[in-house]
Amino acid sequence: MEISAASCLNQRMVKAMLYADGGSRGNPGPAAYGAVLFDVDGETLREVSEFLGIATNNVAEWSGLIAGLEAALELGVDEIEVRLDSELVVRQLSGAYRVKQPHLIPLHAKAKSLLRRFPHSHVAHVRRELNKEADKLVNQVLDAHAGK
Repeated sequence: MEISAASCLNQRMVKAMLYADGGSRGNPGPAAYGAVLFDVDGETLREVSEFLGIATNNVAEWSGLIAGLEAALELGVDEIEVRLDSELVVRQLSGAYRVKQPHLIPLHAKAKSLLRRFPHSHVAHVRRELNKEADKLVNQVLDAHAGK
């Protein structure tokens, strides 16, 4: 049986690193998320960000993670390393902490569902200063909506 180069390319694992963040000015307050996907060489694959209106910081954090995971799936990523500066979200994803707030349960379920679609995934907590690309997107969106 002969295997073509094209079929080998189709079976190649696409790896990416996702940094996601969310924030609100006030809790609740004007909120936004940002997420940045990098390839294995550190090149930016995609940036996503959005203003959420009035929301809590936790809603913004979960929304950033979900948007980043959806972007990765759209790009065909099958191996993803996720980095978040929200220790709470990381611990809730791992099952170490329960999601108690009813409005966060659907966001948690959506994120878990998206993560299951990747053959390989790993989620880890990073210090805020190591998540500056996603944080920058959050603040750009919030600054653009300030005073509106």
